[in-house]
Amino acid sequence: MTSFVRPAAVLWDLDGTLVESEGYWALAEQGLAQRYPGTWTHEDGLELTGLSLPASCQIMRDKMQITDISVSEMIEELTDGVLFHLTKEVHWRPGALQLATALHHAGVRQAIVTMSIRRMALTVRDAAHAATGLEIFEVVVAGDDVAEGKPHPEAYLTAASTLGLQPAECVAIEDSVNGITSAVAAGTRALGIPNVIAIPEAPGRTIWPTLVGVAPQHLNALFE
Repeated sequence: MTSFVRPAAVLWDLDGTLVESEGYWALAEQGLAQRYPGTWTHEDGLELTGLSLPASCQIMRDKMQITDISVSEMIEELTDGVLFHLTKEVHWRPGALQLATALHHAGVRQAIVTMSIRRMALTVRDAAHAATGLEIFEVVVAGDDVAEGKPHPEAYLTAASTLGLQPAECVAIEDSVNGITSAVAAGTRALGIPNVIAIPEAPGRTIWPTLVGVAPQHLNALFE
């Protein structure tokens, strides 16, 4: 196999793609729901996967019948709940940190592109540095950095632009339908790695079952 690596950059979604945090979000949502008269189910939470936090919290606000706190206050509370777990230990998705490390050694630039807010994204970026000793992620685009959240393409367009690259030079790795829709709309080479929900086949996207065993050179196939 050739050692040449085609992507100029890899743009990583965070929740469910880089780190195993979807369960933490579910716990935070249930903790919030218990204080209010409305209903909130596991299936309700799954429908929010990859959606922007303001949009997600507005849905939760309506379904849980929340009237005493704002969407922005909900975002901060939910993020605090997830970070409570992440600051104890980060559980990386299978193969993700290994691939990110190999990409760094191959000279491929990397970014985190997430709908979580910046302080959470920086916690994960710093955890990667602590785990590897490497500055793997040079750019972070978070939910509070953009006006339009996923599935809108703004976050991925912003990441590519910040890196000084065209989206078509970049691979975006996602675990949700909303996320991969954003990546395709931005013009990236979109790779879906399903986690808690299935990602159906569709034009412009490639679906692989796992990142375990994936080496940087394997990403060349996304440019063929």
